[in-house]
Amino acid sequence: MQEKFVEKIIPEIFLCDSPSGYNDKVNAVIGKILTDMGYEYKIMNKGTIFISIDGVDNSKTVATSAHADTLGLMVRSINADGTLNLTNIGGPLTPTLEGEYCKIVTRFGKEYTGTILSDVPSVHVFENAKTEIRDIDHLRVRIDERVKTKEDVLKLGINNGDYVLYDPKTVITESGFLKSRFIDDKGSVCAILGVLKELKEKNIKPKYKTYVYFVHQEEVGHGASTVDASISEFVTVDMGCVGKDLAGNEYAVSIAAKDSGGPYSYNLTTKLINLAKDNDVNYVVDIFPFYGSDIGAAWRAGVDCAGALIGPGVCASHGMERTHMDAIYATMKLLYLYLTK
Repeated sequence: MQEKFVEKIIPEIFLCDSPSGYNDKVNAVIGKILTDMGYEYKIMNKGTIFISIDGVDNSKTVATSAHADTLGLMVRSINADGTLNLTNIGGPLTPTLEGEYCKIVTRFGKEYTGTILSDVPSVHVFENAKTEIRDIDHLRVRIDERVKTKEDVLKLGINNGDYVLYDPKTVITESGFLKSRFIDDKGSVCAILGVLKELKEKNIKPKYKTYVYFVHQEEVGHGASTVDASISEFVTVDMGCVGKDLAGNEYAVSIAAKDSGGPYSYNLTTKLINLAKDNDVNYVVDIFPFYGSDIGAAWRAGVDCAGALIGPGVCASHGMERTHMDAIYATMKLLYLYLTK
């Protein structure tokens, strides 16, 4: 179902930087894809893209979402030697950031390149180079400009609060693996777009009136806090986790029964499990102990809806992530079944 289309749009969306709060560029990319498919949309005040689709029965309203924002970094302060200290946006696995190329984007429209390094970046210089902790307080940005002092950096227009954008390294292998940062949750963005294209091309209406949201600020906890209060069901699409004693894998859609915020809605989750089982969708059911989603954001904002979570199984979440395209296709199939059956 729309496999070639999804493979085509993955580079467009993944290579468009969108750490939480920096959403204009990715919204333009998603908006063009939606317009080309024939959908009308609006951008809400927080940056969320909102689409309303009439259903066969408009007496009930359901919703789905994926978050287009990603993890990221920002300049915390400028050191006397011209390097940059960092603050994290969301929860990146910081040891995986060492050695990454990056861009520093100023508030004045200029971009500079650099490299994220630890504060002991050479084994020939620092005795503890191999053992030093790699948390956010021990990472720096080395700017690719002739800077030796804080004043040199300020003259470039770089200042505290500027975004630091690091390379997603997006690749689809011949064996069907999607390797990239930010599969959480751009893989789900692409999956929803694939379902929307299928509906449009086949001229199929969803069963009920359907709201679709591409949200921002999920990685900082409040992405879907502004979804419409009239929705009665909300199935968000986000990554499934892989590892330890979890059932999730890189080839299946995960259906979450519970995360760190507690159980998802029993009846809606059971409906999704039965849809997957009865229609030969490769799925697993799982518990995510260190995880939150846009359902939690909507519930905390007071939206009275049943909520559930599905998404492709992703290995090494918040680091150098990987999934298989089969997991994205399984996610698309289950979401399509939910919206149309």
